[in-house]
This record gives sequence, structure tokens and C-alpha cells, in this order.
Amino acid sequence: MQGITKNDLIIRIGGEGGEGVISVGDFITQACARAGLDVYTFKTFPAEIKGGYAMYQVRASTERLYNQGDTFDVLCAFNGEAYNMNRASLKPGTTIVYDSPSDFTPDIPPGVHAYPIPMTQTAKEMNNLRAKNMVAMGALSVLFNIPVEALREVIVTKFSRKGEDVVKGNLAALERGRELAAALKKTDTWTLGTPKSKNEVIVMSGNNAIGLGALIAGLDFFSAYPITPATEVAIYVAKHLPKRGGTLIQAEDEIASISQVLGASYAGKKAMTSTSGPGLALMGEMLGMAFMAELPCVVVDVQRGGPSTGLPTKHEQSDLFMAVHGGHGDAGRIVLSVESIQDCIDLTVVAFNLAEKYQCPVLLLSDGSLAFSTQNVPYPDPANYKLVERERWNGEGEYQRYKFTESGISPMADPGTPGGLHIATGLEHNESGLPSYTSTNHEAMQDKRFRKLKNVVNDVDPTEVDGDGAADLGVIAWGSTIGVVREALQRLRAEGYKVKGFYPKLLNPLPAQQFEDFGASCKRLLLPEVNFQGQLAHFVRAETSLRPQSYTICGGMPFTPEMIVNKVKEILA
Repeated sequence: MQGITKNDLIIRIGGEGGEGVISVGDFITQACARAGLDVYTFKTFPAEIKGGYAMYQVRASTERLYNQGDTFDVLCAFNGEAYNMNRASLKPGTTIVYDSPSDFTPDIPPGVHAYPIPMTQTAKEMNNLRAKNMVAMGALSVLFNIPVEALREVIVTKFSRKGEDVVKGNLAALERGRELAAALKKTDTWTLGTPKSKNEVIVMSGNNAIGLGALIAGLDFFSAYPITPATEVAIYVAKHLPKRGGTLIQAEDEIASISQVLGASYAGKKAMTSTSGPGLALMGEMLGMAFMAELPCVVVDVQRGGPSTGLPTKHEQSDLFMAVHGGHGDAGRIVLSVESIQDCIDLTVVAFNLAEKYQCPVLLLSDGSLAFSTQNVPYPDPANYKLVERERWNGEGEYQRYKFTESGISPMADPGTPGGLHIATGLEHNESGLPSYTSTNHEAMQDKRFRKLKNVVNDVDPTEVDGDGAADLGVIAWGSTIGVVREALQRLRAEGYKVKGFYPKLLNPLPAQQFEDFGASCKRLLLPEVNFQGQLAHFVRAETSLRPQSYTICGGMPFTPEMIVNKVKEILA
């Protein structure tokens, strides 16, 4: 069973929703991370409650990973549908591990390595039909050198609360799968590499990492209405926020949730909600009020395929137009976008800091791919994060909530502060908060509110430039597409191409001068994004002199590095 070490291995598990596909992926991911490997996962599942095709892809490597990879090296097919869904990707050199005997007999393409494992039959013989996935995982651990001791640890941790019999049953199925695989003749030529070192890490999904970042930032109040693919943010916060004395409410709808968030912010609390595109659309009027009343708040938008109900469980980056301009009138807001699991923690803290300092709504954009993907990141130390609190009134003189200042930022007073009585209203108002509809006042107040935003760029890290010197082509990327572009540029440079990348995290206000400086170092520009209209490209063309070439897809799946590599070569040819 010896093979050539492959330092970067991608295993895709496919089957019926409810068969334990997602569990197997989680177990393998946790085991590889515990052993010291770098992991990046991608999963997709049907919008139905149960049933339908589910897929979990694990990428494990001895090197740093930035995305889910191009396609799989190993397919583990639980049923015929999983085989049919992935048949076109079974290229020479790839491997399939499949349930046999089963409801299907795969037609193995030339050059593809195949390992039949009686997953269902073995589970039946053990009187534990639900352990089919454990049999499969045991086989995979032998065939591809997945750290088995770590697998056993993860299984014990997962099932110990269900009793000793459940733990023993799953471990027995794992061992039986290992025995079945050990009896086979290994025909492929590689196994997963041995990690260089074992570091203290935590494996988190994007949604959970956003929840963790909010807690680090000092979250006091959270209200949300469940919506795919953002619900797990609320689930994570619900588990941990009460432990620190915070409040969580499941609102009756998204309008109620953002309204409650603004009420909590008015009361002096750090407040947040999470949603997806349809929910963000409903929040438009209240986001305008947050800007008008100068109330800090953080809104997390985990983007999914649209428009309307669209593709609830699929990936897209198509809410940028709405995030920047979703509301009536000139309603300003700050918009950030996350690249990775680490970003989900770090930029959530930044979002709260900006909301508190500039007293306005901050929208944090994630996406369906990153929401459910998991990566290993170092254990975050809250002491390493600088937290910003809103400027509060010092109690001197007559309080004017919306006093004109050079920065545009006016001190806030919490309810109950002696002398700090004021009104927060959606109506236009004067410095004291009383309604005022004069042309002069409205223009002055709008100038005040937007003047604040001019300094935001100074409170966000400068946009990262990936590469030095002049380039034949520069690639601008945002959101989780950045990780794909990182790897693509590494491959292209290894082949001698002069390419560089630009990865903005602040999308509104757009750091226009940084875009201009990057564009000046490149002969041509490419901007890939997962939406139909090329939304960031639209803003770049509108607010800078740059004219990047758009490269858009919107099929519900993210880009792969190979797609970016091929597009760059096509342009430079």
C-alpha cells in the first residue's frame, strides 16, 4: 500500500442528504487539522430539508491553502447519483471509492483508479446501517493516509455524549472499513503528506468565525430572522452571547430584526444582525434611518444566488449593488468584504470599530461558499484586538446630539444620561434633533453625515497588492474569490507570467487612489466576480479612471484557480 506522497490532496464525498456525507467531511477535516495539516473545505447540499444530492470536499495540504482547489483527486461515491454528478470529472489519474454492491455499477473511465468498498452491506452486517459513512471513512483513511489516531479522537469527542455503545459502534465500523481497504491492491501512486508541525489551531466555518469575531468585538445585542445561508451566525451567537450577559432575539422578520438592532444601539449597546440578500432587501428603509439618526450597527450579509428566492444554498457575490446603494435617498454606509475564515474574525471586529467610530451602518459581506467552508486558523487571542468605543458626551454645556463638528462625528449620550435627552428620528433634524425641513439645514446635515465617511479609508488596512513591479496583467478580486486568485497567480508566476493581484476589503467608500496606483503598474486589468453584471467592475469604472475587463460567472459555484489561470493566458495570448 505504498505510494508517492502528494502534499495537496482533494477528497470529494458525495451521496444522499442524510447518509452522513457532511459528517464524514467534518471528521476528516478535523482529523487532518489536529494532525497539523492545512485544510480548506467546500460543501453544497440541496435546499430541501432531507434528501437530494449532498457533497463535501476536503482539501488537505502540508502547505498553506487559500481555496477549495480545482477539482477532486479522490471521489467517494455513496450512491449512483454521486457517481453520475461527478462522472465528467473522473479524469486519468483520479480515483473513485464507491459502494459495491449497491444500486449502481460505475463505468470506470480509462486511467481512473477504482476501489469498491461494501459500505452499505457492511453496515447492515454490523446491525448499524447509519454507520455506512464510518465504513467509508475507515477505507479512505487507509487508502490515502488520513491520520487515523486523530480520526478516532474526533469520533470519541463527537459521540461520547450519546453513550459508550454509540462510540464503540462507530469505532468498530471505522476499523471494519480499514480492514476492507487494507485487503485491496492499491493502484494509484500517492498518499497524503505528513504535516511539518502540529500547531494549536481551531477549525471554523465562515459563519461561526463571524459570530466569534462579533463576540471579540464586544457584541451586546443580536437580533435576526433565520435565512439560508446566514442562520449559523445566529446559532453560534445564541450559544455563546448569553454566557457574557448579552441578549439575543429571534425576530419575526428582517424588518423587526434591524429595528431591534437600532433600538439597542440607541440604548448604547453594540448591536448586530445577520441575513442574506432577501433579508437585506427588507432592511433598506431602516438602514436609511440608521444613517439619518447616526446609529452604529453591523449587518452581516451572507450572499446567496439571486434574484428573489434564487439559489438558497448556492454561492454568489451579487449583493454589492444593494449593499452600497440599497435604500431610498442618499443613504451612506460602510461596506466591507471578507476573503477567508481569518477575515471573518478580524474584519467583523473592524466592522464594529468602524460602526462605533463613525456612528453609521456597516455592512459585512460574506458568501454562501465561505459561510459553510471551514479552515484551520490560529486560536484567536482577544487581547490582540484593538476595540473602538463610540464617542460619548462629556456632560458639559447644552447637549446637541447632531452638533456640527469638523469630522462630522457628534458625541452620543446613552438614555438616562443627565442632560442628554434627545430624539433619534428618521426625519431630517437640526443639531438638537428637532425636525427641520429647510433646504439649508438638509444640505448641511447631509454634508455632515457624508463628511464622516471620507476618513474611513484611513481606519482600514491598505489594500493588499500581491506582487511587485510592473505587470502585464493585474487581477482585482474581492470576497472569497481572492483566495482563488492568490493560487492562480502563484501558478502563473511559476510559468514566467508577469502578473499581480489587488485585493480590496473596503468596497464603500471605495479606496479610489489605491485602485489608481495599482492600475498604473499594470498594462491590463482583469476583474473576476461571481455575479452576472460585474458589480465591482461597475463601481471601479464609475469612481476611477480604470477600465478593468470583467470576467463573470453565476452558476452557483465559486471560481477555481484553473479558471483564472486559463482566462489570464487567454487575455495575454
